[in-house]
Amino acid sequence: MSSDAAQAGRKFDSGKPEYGLVPPYALDELVKVLTIGAQKYERENWRYVPDAERRYFDAMQRHVWAWRRGESLDPETGMHHLAHAACCLFFLYEHTTGKAVAKT
Repeated sequence: MSSDAAQAGRKFDSGKPEYGLVPPYALDELVKVLTIGAQKYERENWRYVPDAERRYFDAMQRHVWAWRRGESLDPETGMHHLAHAACCLFFLYEHTTGKAVAKT
């Protein structure tokens, strides 16, 4: 290794996902919603919900429309409706792409 490389340091990560681009506050709220869900139901429960695609789509729409009507916070959790909607969207993605496989 050249002395220039040792001093400057190198990491070949071009073309790799840049997780630093994820909005940190939105991610934090999403994780809080997931934590509330894990406490209310059970960890990873979303993987086993029957008819999940329809139900999470409906739940996402309820949260989006509540927000659209001017209600920022979900009355049950006190969390932002859009954080709940984002959570539902993540679940929908996992279910519709076949990635929501039950963990053993």
